[in-house]
Amino acid sequence: MSETDFNPVTGVAEDLGGGVRRILAPNPSPMTYMGTNTYLLGDRQVAVIDPGPDREAHLKAILGALGPGQQVTHVFVTHSHVDHSPLAGRLARETGAKVLGFGPSGAGRSAVMQEMAAQGLEEAGEGIDPGFAPDVELADGERVAGEDWALTAHWTPGHLGNHLCFSRGQTVFTGDLVMGWASSLVSPPDGDLTDFMASCRRLREMGAEVFHSGHGAPMTAPMDRLDWLIGHREGREASILKGLQAGPADAATLTAAIYTDIPPQMLPAAERNVLAHLIDLYKKNRVEPVGGLSQHARFRLL
Repeated sequence: MSETDFNPVTGVAEDLGGGVRRILAPNPSPMTYMGTNTYLLGDRQVAVIDPGPDREAHLKAILGALGPGQQVTHVFVTHSHVDHSPLAGRLARETGAKVLGFGPSGAGRSAVMQEMAAQGLEEAGEGIDPGFAPDVELADGERVAGEDWALTAHWTPGHLGNHLCFSRGQTVFTGDLVMGWASSLVSPPDGDLTDFMASCRRLREMGAEVFHSGHGAPMTAPMDRLDWLIGHREGREASILKGLQAGPADAATLTAAIYTDIPPQMLPAAERNVLAHLIDLYKKNRVEPVGGLSQHARFRLL
């Protein structure tokens, strides 16, 4: 299915095949596309992946999708942005399930991003769920099984430090690491481009037949999508390096020069992406900040 054919009905459980159902949450926006995808697996012991925003209608939709003899036993969270994790606690209380994730918001943040946060750089973009704390913290590679399903957790930081992907055979639930409708936002200090690129390449090495992401349609050519995403980021890096050939510049200046084809309201998110690239290039000793690393620093080529 292409993104142009993706038009699910909000709140209705749709059978995607392979024992996977999807319910679209009622939270469309420029950052969430048509809304968050919540996935249900299992015939008796039901696993929910990404319960989504804390909306009463969505809670009712999830519970209403359960048939006779079905019980939610596990609530998996790919990451703690406000469009993915806030409903987890309520759903768990309603069903007696456990919430499983990598760790609380802030877990998995890289050292340089810890430094940026200590300097006062605040999250901007999709919004962090500050109270998220899973009942069960999953280690990288940990396997969790129900009666007729099993998921393996893969720590894939970059979009957020506590981001997990979940694999089930040749199917991978990619959260917001890889999406078909747009490239993922990487917004410091919680987004880290160095980690993001490493996570994409790790997913590329795993191989898969289909990706189910947090937003948008299933990706049935997942390796092609990963190749595009990696190439897209490499192209942005090349544009930033070219822009710095004219002399030192900050993220805002480079964003205005590079992102000439997006709506003005998307420029702040684009600027965070550029900052993420500059920090990545700094870590790779390709550029250095003039006067110290900060959100508004000017960078020069090395």
